[in-house]
Amino acid sequence: MADRILAGLVVVPFLLGAAAAPVDQSRVVFSFQDDRIIESSGLALVDTLVVTTNDSGDTGRVFAVDPATGETVGTTGWANDPQDVEALAPGSPRSVWVGDIGDNLETRDTVQVAEVPIGSGNADMDGPIFDLVYPDGAHDAETLMSDPETERLYVATKSVLGGTLYAAPEELSATGPNRLEPVGDVLPIATDGSFFPDGRHVVIRNYSVAVVYAFPSMERVGSINLPSQEQGEGIAVDRQDRLLLSSEGARSEVLRMKVPDDVRAAMAPASEGPSTASREDSELPETTESQRSAWPWFLTGLLGIAFILVLTRSLRRR
Repeated sequence: MADRILAGLVVVPFLLGAAAAPVDQSRVVFSFQDDRIIESSGLALVDTLVVTTNDSGDTGRVFAVDPATGETVGTTGWANDPQDVEALAPGSPRSVWVGDIGDNLETRDTVQVAEVPIGSGNADMDGPIFDLVYPDGAHDAETLMSDPETERLYVATKSVLGGTLYAAPEELSATGPNRLEPVGDVLPIATDGSFFPDGRHVVIRNYSVAVVYAFPSMERVGSINLPSQEQGEGIAVDRQDRLLLSSEGARSEVLRMKVPDDVRAAMAPASEGPSTASREDSELPETTESQRSAWPWFLTGLLGIAFILVLTRSLRRR
């Protein structure tokens, strides 16, 4: 019995917010038609194209897809043997940032990002690859985002008890490691994220829920139950603030849904005295223990109780 309790608690983070969004809140925009796209992990919108990349195990390449047909119109190779590619973020016009940032065992000294051009046809990129290093040791991550106003990159870590958003330096160096700095807390098991076009909000998802945060304060604005998908991981935001959601699997569907009205209302700017301060003048907030939500501590306590139950049972058997 105790073993079952422990097993059940281990999957609690995956079930949080597990109520899927009603079907009529989302619709299929297209399905990937390219048989090479079998584990779509990252998702980005660049001009009129949807860009994706496979999860770990593939060569370093990105696919530019026409959303009107689902057909791949261009492929760009950027590395022969990346370690664990997990994420994409829009770059300068006609490019994406690729995040080789996965680290399931948390053993990597550095992770890598590269800006990769995209367009029609097949091409190979021979540009710089940038090393990123966390200030507090290795982390697993699947979320890479770029600020639409400053073009600064952000990485959100993936953890059962909640992750952290880190900011890359404003200017990346290709000759040495670029030290990340913590910004704020994010939801557990973060698999992808994106800025909204206003640059003042971000959305970060896991397998069943997305959370909208104000930026750069990283104050939680609201949560969104996501539609059921085989293994939904990717998310992007279009120019009308609608969410695009991708999933792993051959010929997987890309869904589109609106941000719920209550979350949209919470995102609206204050009606009185709009701030005239530039976002470039805003300092990134430091993560503090008081900012963290209470539920990870609750979950940790439950796991501790389950461990004691299992240990007690094993001692009785002796």
